[in-house]
Amino acid sequence: MRVLIINKFLYPNGGSETYIFSIGKQLEKMGHKVEYFGMEHKGRIVGNHAESYTDDMEFHGGGLGKLLYPFKILYSFEARKKLRVVLKDFKPDVVHLNNINFQLTPSIIDEIKHFNKNIKIIYTAHDGQWVCPNHLMRIPSTGERCTKCIDGKYGNCTKNKCIHNSKVKSLLGTIEADLYKLLGTYKKVDLIISPSSFLADKLSHNKALKGRIVALHNFVEYPEEYVANPKRDYVLYFGRYDVEKGMKVLIEACRRLPEVDFVFAGKGDYESEIEKLDNVKNVGFRNSTEIQKLIQNAKFTVFPSIWYENCPFSVIEAIINGTPVVGSNLGGTPELIKDKVTGLLYNADDVDELTTAIESLWRDDELCQKLSADCRKEAAGKTFDTLDDYCEKLVGYYEK
Repeated sequence: MRVLIINKFLYPNGGSETYIFSIGKQLEKMGHKVEYFGMEHKGRIVGNHAESYTDDMEFHGGGLGKLLYPFKILYSFEARKKLRVVLKDFKPDVVHLNNINFQLTPSIIDEIKHFNKNIKIIYTAHDGQWVCPNHLMRIPSTGERCTKCIDGKYGNCTKNKCIHNSKVKSLLGTIEADLYKLLGTYKKVDLIISPSSFLADKLSHNKALKGRIVALHNFVEYPEEYVANPKRDYVLYFGRYDVEKGMKVLIEACRRLPEVDFVFAGKGDYESEIEKLDNVKNVGFRNSTEIQKLIQNAKFTVFPSIWYENCPFSVIEAIINGTPVVGSNLGGTPELIKDKVTGLLYNADDVDELTTAIESLWRDDELCQKLSADCRKEAAGKTFDTLDDYCEKLVGYYEK
């Protein structure tokens, strides 16, 4: 099978890129031919035989060429033209779309079906972009979680300045959403893969997608060997130190629990606030090997996100390393944490509940050990798909 993977970034940039590089390599191991299409970039590590890519679009900084960006991010004739070259050269059986909005635009869907209506189009929804113009389902100026646009009333994006708190950018996002609704572009996608049932439900509000969505949690790489080291007396937070990750709530909980020792691993806007806490050791950004060791040695981890996470890998990573998670009950997180089995769930934003959950687990060694043992059972039973399992399912969807 010939699979063309399309993603705007073709270099390591985030979770979407980790996803496409991993499945691309695995599909090749399975005997499939894989090529990639996206933006050209000096850091690009994958590509296509035709060597056809769109120009890199950098939204930061100045330049006369950026005057055209408002038009390019709505509908890209350049992306259609460059993709056409790849389609003619590679002749894919399946096109797997990932992160395409703004830099590539959904116009490429029109190009694929125009080239050959029999090419199957699969889309992995890494976020809520196709029902929420700012993709986060959150109003940045107020922090309010919001689903006002998911039924097609995209004007709410402009009204609430949902994209970077900018009226102009939000208007462009609204126009983009209305444009592809009018064109019926998303109806041309054969299947949408959602990494959580939560997001699948939200996406199903888009009539162009309803009935063609499947929930498939992200794959994980299990530790080669779990070493049952004695747990140390610290609670771990790892990830970005940003507001949507629940930093305000977590920092307040830390203040209320001076007897609890915390370790924070990451970076972000709240570093200066974290440094003021006597019971928090900020170790900064750590590589994957160091993070794994921190997770395995932690008494438990905390995941206090206050926005609709899709399928947070940090939650899965803790569980498969034998460490329970205290997590907020939003988005796809409750699909990953079994309450009182692999962790504890609490109501997001509620600092009292978070403080109580952390304190109760910190003081109850017996419960903590039980939850940790249950996490190891989940890992031993391969509750979450491996990359091999995931790609087997993926190929099944390609062939339907």
